[in-house]
Amino acid sequence: MTNKQRAYLSSLANDLTPIYQVGKNSISPELIKGIDDAIAKRELIKISVLKNCFDDPREIANVLAERTRSEVVRVIGKKIILYRPAKKPVIELPKK
Repeated sequence: MTNKQRAYLSSLANDLTPIYQVGKNSISPELIKGIDDAIAKRELIKISVLKNCFDDPREIANVLAERTRSEVVRVIGKKIILYRPAKKPVIELPKK
């Protein structure tokens, strides 16, 4: 993914509200299943890491991306943006 594509996806994610929260239990199989289902339907999601979670948001983002076969668009503070194109993509990325 190019920087231009990341910037485009990040701008689309500005209006999104986080649909999942990572708390003190960190990453669980249920959380991964829910995030995987959400990405399959929406392509682009935002996740919030709560203050009571002591893991690094960047590490959490990398683990979630690996387990859901998605890409980390950006990690800003305690917000994670993930993207995975659907079989019939709705979001059209800028050319490489």
